[in-house]
Amino acid sequence: MLPTARDAYRTPVPLEPGLVGSTSLTVAEGDTALALGSGDVPVLATPRVALLAERATVKALEGHVDEGQTTVGYRVQLDHLAPVPIGDEVLAEAVLESVEGRRLTFRVSVKHRDGLVAAGRITRVVVERSRFLGKAAGAA
Repeated sequence: MLPTARDAYRTPVPLEPGLVGSTSLTVAEGDTALALGSGDVPVLATPRVALLAERATVKALEGHVDEGQTTVGYRVQLDHLAPVPIGDEVLAEAVLESVEGRRLTFRVSVKHRDGLVAAGRITRVVVERSRFLGKAAGAA
């Protein structure tokens, strides 16, 4: 039986759950829903919240992915729970929850001094950098 694309995700990578990454942001005018076109209010935009959470996942993996490899986004499941005004700081944290072959699932949260801003899961996939970029070039 020939291997399928689904089998490729089952290739194990030498990573263990528990890796943690974090990053912070002081909300600026350019980070708002109004500026990004995702709404008409001057508060932290949902796309910016998702980007912040993804950055935390990337930070968790720094120094842990083999040379020649990288990770790419696969799935973002995020609940944006509270508004944050311009000038306030938020902290995003990602914890590697599970490793299934090359699929890495993180539990993510974004917090503000007043509490939880967003929570969810982000899945990334370990890929061979050159092969991935070759596919992207072929798709153009």
